[in-house]
Amino acid sequence: MQAEVPNARIPALAAFLAENRSKAHRVMHHLIGLQRPFLLQSDLQDALEQLCRDDDQIADSALARALLQAQEAAINASWVYLALRRRVAKWDYLRIHLETMDLNEVTVSEFLRFKEHLATGGNDDPFGLEIDLRPFYREQQTLSEEGSIGRGVEFLNRRLSSRLFDELGKGDQRLLGFLRMHSYRGHQLMLNDAISSVAELRNALRQAMIPLRRRPSHTPYAELSAELRGFGFEAGWGHDAVRIRETMGLLLDILEAPSPQSLESFLSRVPMIFSIAIVSPHGWFGQSNVLGRPDTGGQVVYILDQVRALEREMHQRLAEQGIDIEPRVVVLTRLIPESEGTMCNERIEPIAGTRNAVILRVPFRNAAGEVLPHWVSRFRIWPYLEAFALDAERELLAELGGRPDLIIGNYSDGNLVASLLSQRLGVSQCNIAHALEKTKYLLSDLYWRDNEERYHFSAQFTADLIAINSADFVITSTYQEIAGTDDSVGQYESYTSFTMPGLYRVVSGVDVYDPKFNIVSPGADEDIYFPYTDAERRLIHLQDEIADLIYGGPREGESRGVLTERERPLLFTMARLDRIKNITGLVDWFGNSPELREQANLVVVGGHVDPGRSGDDEEREQIEAMHHLFDHHGLDGQVRWLGIHLEKPLAGELYRSIADRRGLFVQPALFEAFGLTVIEAMSCGLPVFATRYGGPLEIIEDGVSGFHLDPNHGAAATALIADFLRRCAEDSDQWLALSAGALARVEERYTWRRYAERMMTLSRVYGFWKYVSDLERTETARYLEMFYGLQYRPLARSIA
Repeated sequence: MQAEVPNARIPALAAFLAENRSKAHRVMHHLIGLQRPFLLQSDLQDALEQLCRDDDQIADSALARALLQAQEAAINASWVYLALRRRVAKWDYLRIHLETMDLNEVTVSEFLRFKEHLATGGNDDPFGLEIDLRPFYREQQTLSEEGSIGRGVEFLNRRLSSRLFDELGKGDQRLLGFLRMHSYRGHQLMLNDAISSVAELRNALRQAMIPLRRRPSHTPYAELSAELRGFGFEAGWGHDAVRIRETMGLLLDILEAPSPQSLESFLSRVPMIFSIAIVSPHGWFGQSNVLGRPDTGGQVVYILDQVRALEREMHQRLAEQGIDIEPRVVVLTRLIPESEGTMCNERIEPIAGTRNAVILRVPFRNAAGEVLPHWVSRFRIWPYLEAFALDAERELLAELGGRPDLIIGNYSDGNLVASLLSQRLGVSQCNIAHALEKTKYLLSDLYWRDNEERYHFSAQFTADLIAINSADFVITSTYQEIAGTDDSVGQYESYTSFTMPGLYRVVSGVDVYDPKFNIVSPGADEDIYFPYTDAERRLIHLQDEIADLIYGGPREGESRGVLTERERPLLFTMARLDRIKNITGLVDWFGNSPELREQANLVVVGGHVDPGRSGDDEEREQIEAMHHLFDHHGLDGQVRWLGIHLEKPLAGELYRSIADRRGLFVQPALFEAFGLTVIEAMSCGLPVFATRYGGPLEIIEDGVSGFHLDPNHGAAATALIADFLRRCAEDSDQWLALSAGALARVEERYTWRRYAERMMTLSRVYGFWKYVSDLERTETARYLEMFYGLQYRPLARSIA
């Protein structure tokens, strides 16, 4: 790990405080005057902006530059503590004495202890538990540049391919051992016992290439197998002569001089992945009548599309390598006996559009071993996961007839179960967070006790720390999910340091420069979400149903509002009804904008209209808020709210129908980890206006393939939409240009084909490096086991 260059702004700040005490005191006095112990980045910037209006000399001062770098401040009567983020995950902690203006650097531990002191009213524990994983990273290969974050496999290949070259020259046997370890249900693959050294491997490759070059390129493996076996080669090199030559040529290149490109190309062909377990316990996981239910949305869509793409890729790769094996993908989720008309009470459900993939459901059991019959919120799931993991292990082994080759966890609960299964089965683990709750709820760590009865963040954040550090590799959809932006902290970065007073403080929890992080963006199902201009594929038979959904009359218990001005363009949004999705915020913006109400109608698909149909407290609050907004703004003739669950084909055609009407898709979330509905809408050619907080910031090229909006400034957001609609009314090419930009962006970056290819390559590369190097992280695993046993388990058991 390279030493960090000191922050040049600190000595400049010290000089300013010493030489400009009056100005500095004025700034500090203003911050104290806000009468809040904790100020976030936006608070500090708003305060600075106000001060600069009154005194423009402050704007160019070292103190102003420091405050612009600060992500938070903690304040009492004597001190202002600042957390400066000079670049991604590189922090400086300072304190300024309010009387003397003395400046001191403090450690992260001291900064967190000061926050604890303020949050608890002085009842902080001087001997509180500290979690510090830095010692385990000291001897590991880590990235140095923030531009490399999320490209971990490229870094590993560059660094370790040169090391492999040196060790091969010394007669290293680990590459040979890796090639000989591959088999499937007793059938040896790649190499047999005839090859016992790297020198013998090199010679066998040379000898085998001679007859392979003489044979016609498309000679099938079956006609070559006997001769190749005599050289020491089993199945797995290719399905015909040309493919086998290419694979052997790649290995010869590696033995000659390993390069990152040749190494990755060769490993991508090694038959390592025959079965995958995908873990997603919470919510209502199924294929019909589940979307829109509590805790059930984009993650379910993501996983089902992921399964189809991965199975296709696995099948193609095995076929290309000459292996006649049917791959298996199993989604492990919870069985819910009281299934409310869904399939969630069925143990096995084949996944449509696949050959062999299934949903395998395992029930939750209480402490007495009794099956839990009803749905449980994702925030109250923690007491059941350990027993679920044990039961799921037995069911999975029975279903597959052996261990899976890769376990993929999803969200906090699925990632924790994946960690337990991976440890017990000795299988590589991949994590996909989808969303880390810690960044969605402000100060949720510091005031965890206030949220404990409802959200149980103590257990969830502990589970996150364990699962992130247990994983062999982590997949994210965007860069900012890992490392944020120049101005904002990434979701994973937020686990670098934090405190939950009275529980523990984390001084080093996650290192976003760890090469385990990789960006692999998903797409939308291309059979469902395709351009509105593709007339031959359009589902014309659904048009009447869609017209009734949008313009029809009241639907008992399922709708509110009937649109009276049918010729207006449509603003469309679709999401779960929870606070973070901010659907009520969008409705309020619309209600407060006379200009937008004159230009367009709003169509909302989300949640339930009848609060009595919801079993989720937060959703019921949002439903009541929606009804209040309809009444307060008088929206029943301009907003159509549908509390229904749309099947995917209908949803796809609805996007296209709104595009036919030159409408827009609006995604107003306070935070969106990725934004699958944004991808779906863009795939259909529907222009998108989406939150700038989260994945849409990277998905959308502002002004080219959509527009970013700030959900904290509703008036500005509605003005942006209204301006675009006005320009489209004057020039229809404006809408067409944005639509074309959306389609081009999706094709360039966001398809399941690219996702599946990258995912399968990553799993092989990490499996290889785990075998030939010290990526087992054994010491870290022991530390995490203790943390799990002494911290997580008591927290989970305490949840009633």
